Amino acid sequence: MISEAPEKFDGVSVVCKANVFFDGKVISHTVLFPDGSKKTLGLLYPGSFTFKTGAPERMDIISGKCESRLTEHTDWASFNEGTYFRVPGNSSFDIKVDSGVTEYICSFE
Repeated sequence: MISEAPEKFDGVSVVCKANVFFDGKVISHTVLFPDGSKKTLGLLYPGSFTFKTGAPERMDIISGKCESRLTEHTDWASFNEGTYFRVPGNSSFDIKVDSGVTEYICSFE
């Protein structure tokens, strides 16, 4: 799906302590909005990673490219800059980056 991801967020708070996963190959910072919602802004370095979800998530790819699949599926889907995918709550997904760095915004829906 095509994404219209914002270039910046105004009027937010940012948690300074980074979320670091997989020996530093996935790093994000939490952004808190006045309405109580939150997003994470992150970087994915080359590798393959599995994440569990609590709430449903929308992953907007800001830069780079990756592949993703819901863990119970066998088919991978490609996502480039300007696209997004959704992940149901209480599930998991695999995401992989073959080369370069992929930047993303994860919105908790």
